[in-house]
Amino acid sequence: MFKVALVHIDDPNPKLPDWVGKRLEAHGVSFVYRQCTCDTEVIEVAADADVVWVNGGGRVVTPTSLPDLKRCRAIIRTGSGTDNIPVEEASARGVLVVNTPQATVDPVSDHAIALMLSVFRWIPRQDRAMREGQWRCTGLEWNLHLSGSVIGLVGFGRIAQAMVRKLSGFDLHFMAFDPYVPRQAMADLRVLNSELNDVLSQSDIISLHTPLTKETHQLIGEREFRLMKPNAVLINTSRGQVVDEQALVSALTEGRLAAAGIDVFESSPPPTDSPLRKLENVVITPHIASECDQIDEDFWHYSVEAICDMAQGHLPASYVNPHVADRSGFTIREF
Repeated sequence: MFKVALVHIDDPNPKLPDWVGKRLEAHGVSFVYRQCTCDTEVIEVAADADVVWVNGGGRVVTPTSLPDLKRCRAIIRTGSGTDNIPVEEASARGVLVVNTPQATVDPVSDHAIALMLSVFRWIPRQDRAMREGQWRCTGLEWNLHLSGSVIGLVGFGRIAQAMVRKLSGFDLHFMAFDPYVPRQAMADLRVLNSELNDVLSQSDIISLHTPLTKETHQLIGEREFRLMKPNAVLINTSRGQVVDEQALVSALTEGRLAAAGIDVFESSPPPTDSPLRKLENVVITPHIASECDQIDEDFWHYSVEAICDMAQGHLPASYVNPHVADRSGFTIREF
C-alpha cells in the first residue's frame, strides 16, 4: 500500500480535517501522522513511507534523515516555499520535492498589490496622523505616480502572473526576469522578458516573487539597489533573505530608493530595533500575505490532491526539481 507520513505542521495541536484521512484511504493511501521535532522521530514514523509530508516551516526532514527514508519517492511541502526542505540532497537521491503554490496565489498577489497602493498613496501614514488628531499628514512627497509606471517582476510564477492579470486595467507596463519560465508565458500576458539588471534599472516598481534558494539568497543587495531609480519602490512578499536587509535600509535612508512595502524579513519577527520598523517610507506587515479565510482548507486540499496524484503513479501539479521527474517513477497524467 502507498504510505504517506505527515511529520510536521506548524500548529502543535492541529485539527486535521476528517475528510483528509478518508479521501486518502479512498485512494489506497495509508496515512500516519506524528508531530516530529528531530531526525530520530521522522525516521521512526516515515522510514517506510513513499511520501513524507511537511505542512509548515519546520526543518524536520534533513540531509541526515534522508538516507534512512529508504522508500521515500517524494517530499511534499504544503505551501510555496521549500527553503526548509533539503532540495539538493533530495534531488541527488531522486526524490521529488513537491509544493502547493496554488493555495497562496490569490491572497499573496492581492497583498503585493495592496502594499504597492499603500506605499504610493501613503495610506498608513495618513491613517496614523488622523488617529493622532491631525487632519492632514505633513511632510509627504506626492512624487509616486501609478499610471504609466513600469512594474518589474523578479520571478514570474503563479503569483506574479496573477498580479499582471489583476493590474491589467491600471495603465501599467510590465517586464519580468525569470530564467525558468518559458518566454511564451510572458508574451501571453504582454510582459517583456528581460534580464535582471534591466528590470532593476528600468522599473518604477520592483516586486519580488522568487523562492529562496542558494541562487536567490540576497539576490537583491547593494549592487542591485544602486541600479534602481531613486524614485523606485520595492515590494517583497517572497522571502526576506532574498534581500540584503542592511543594503535595503541604506538605500531607503540615503534617498537611493523612494519606498518599500515589505511582508517578509531576514528574521521573523524582525528585531524590535530594526530600522524597518521606524522608517516612514516603508509599509511593513508581519508575513501575513497568504492569510485568508480559506487558506487552511486550500492548503489541505492541494496537498491531498498532490498525494492522490502520486498514489496513482502520476506527477503532481507542482514540484521544484523537474530534473528529477524522470527518476521519480511518477508519470505525466494523460487526459
